Amino acid sequence: MAESKSWQDGNAKTITFIVTKDCQLACKYCYLVGKNEKERMSWDVAKKAIDYILDSGTGNKDQSVIWDFIGGEPFLEIDLIDRICDYIKVELYRRNHHWFNSYRFSFSTNGINYDSEKVQRFIAKNKNHLSVGITIDGTKTKHDLNRIWKDPQEERGSYDDVVRNIPLWLEQFPFAGTKVTISSADIPYIKESVIHLYSLGIHEVNINVVFENVWKEGDDVIFENQLTELADVIINDGWYKDYNCSFFSEDIGKPMDSRYENQNWCGAGKMLAVDAAGNFYPCTRFAQYSLREKDAWIIGNVKDGIDQNKIRPFLALDRCTQSSEECINCEVASGCAWCQGENYDAASTPTVYQRATAICKMHKARVRANNYYWNKLFNKLEKEGLREEFEKNKKPSNPDIC
Repeated sequence: MAESKSWQDGNAKTITFIVTKDCQLACKYCYLVGKNEKERMSWDVAKKAIDYILDSGTGNKDQSVIWDFIGGEPFLEIDLIDRICDYIKVELYRRNHHWFNSYRFSFSTNGINYDSEKVQRFIAKNKNHLSVGITIDGTKTKHDLNRIWKDPQEERGSYDDVVRNIPLWLEQFPFAGTKVTISSADIPYIKESVIHLYSLGIHEVNINVVFENVWKEGDDVIFENQLTELADVIINDGWYKDYNCSFFSEDIGKPMDSRYENQNWCGAGKMLAVDAAGNFYPCTRFAQYSLREKDAWIIGNVKDGIDQNKIRPFLALDRCTQSSEECINCEVASGCAWCQGENYDAASTPTVYQRATAICKMHKARVRANNYYWNKLFNKLEKEGLREEFEKNKKPSNPDIC
């Protein structure tokens, strides 16, 4: 979600509660391969996690904190979440903690029960410290292709159940963005889907391809064609003036200078996640329900605390320690993202130092389309004498969402 991504310019500790591993949907591209109805966080585990984090000083060096809630679908556990958030607020005040009044409660939801009485009451109570993103994938065709109900009897899409809540969501969070996921099957619907989301009033379309190795021969060609066609529509119809699509960014497609740009893409190890069993992880992608091939990477638990030695491998992660020479020397390396959990899951050994490169062709296709977009846009603005005004008023780019 764009709002939580940019909040405090990244100087916030992210602490994630996996409150449930259940969801109403069974999205075909979902990386959560172990979703189930049984693993639900208890109040006892949640309270112990909060107490440990505040007692141990975890994240004390960070000026702010994002308390993140995920599932499955987090709003299935709205009663627990409400209790957790109330306790956090009371404890931050009681302890005179520097996070008091410098925090966000963050949610990414499928939007199905967004308009329920309990969810709306929670939003009203926490509105000034809340970031909520609803996932809607685009047109009904694209959305329903992957985001289907968890019903073994029929493959029924969820678009109609989500889109009805978009007006209420945008009324409450007018600057919120949606997160769109692209997999092999839905590449042909990118152009029409982004424009459709704009037409719904969503100004920030944060969109990325899945990191898993699902890509087929020729997908990159279709992908590039869709993005160049999308570029034409955005520029010709003037959408660029008020709407953003994260596929287009001035910050991607350049060589990387490892002397100055050798940071890790992902925040795994600096973040913290806790699940229903009370286990701590360096990121939710290292919990067992997120992994296809590897065992969970547990770094501690609410009873014994965090084992710093199990975090140590993440502290040495940067672009060079996990990338091949080909990636390091790539002429369009900037903006090529990775997921640390997928790196671990796809690696030939249990390591976080082997970068997965399944999106290589897709990134290069994106760069070519991105160059087309900016060349066309700047030529248009130069001819109209509007280049300087555009540069002055444009928003900071948000090239990828992790």
